[in-house]
Amino acid sequence: MEPVSETSGGYVQSLARGLLVIRAFNESNPEMTLSEVARATDMSRAAARRFLHTLVHLGYVWTDGRVFALTPRVLELGFAYLSSISLPEIAQPYLERLVAEVHESASVSVLDGTDIVYVARVPTSRIMTVSINIGTRFPAYATSMGRVILADLPDEHLDEHLAQVELQPLGPHTITTPAELKRELARVGEQGWALVDQELEAGLRSIAAPIRDRSDRVVAAVNISSHASRTSVEDARTRLLPPLLETAARIGADLAVSPNPRAGALPR
Repeated sequence: MEPVSETSGGYVQSLARGLLVIRAFNESNPEMTLSEVARATDMSRAAARRFLHTLVHLGYVWTDGRVFALTPRVLELGFAYLSSISLPEIAQPYLERLVAEVHESASVSVLDGTDIVYVARVPTSRIMTVSINIGTRFPAYATSMGRVILADLPDEHLDEHLAQVELQPLGPHTITTPAELKRELARVGEQGWALVDQELEAGLRSIAAPIRDRSDRVVAAVNISSHASRTSVEDARTRLLPPLLETAARIGADLAVSPNPRAGALPR
């Protein structure tokens, strides 16, 4: 299918703006007034009111007349994706075994645009200032899981990806230049894993391995994350990396025999 741009005849602006309203609600803004929604979506109050009232009518948004909030029905939108793939179901028991062995949190994510999206997770303790749940998104360039996925992209796709990203210093050691990031991705691709040391957030250290499908393409990533105060870089390499690589291989082996050949993959 040909890609659709905002100026093409196949682009439905009202649908895009309705989804923008839904996405305006998040952990920091679980409830908003009409004015706040309009400001968050860069819409007029009249436009925001129409979309909100439509979403209320459809059951995706609740209101008491002053503030608006999402309802549990929005979970149906994500469940349609999760139920169509086997990756989270396949990964979950392997993550549980991995966490039981290393006593650190483990997750699986896929690439969606310029972000990674968490599709499976087994936490041990909260190590970030924000909580991580299924559906949480982070910029791919500053995460270990993002880097093992980006490292597998063809050069032209990687260039397109980087052209859409503003490399910001999210943590004390974040790589913020395309040239340096491309050198790091080349190293990640060669060694087959990525270690990110306090690039997404101060104190967070994580190590990730790629999950490959039956055609040997990287479709997802699995990581172990820990606080830097209890896991050194060397400890991550020697203690966490071997079981992580084994877990990634086992998930990939199960994906290879999955009846869904696109299990877990998002379009690039």
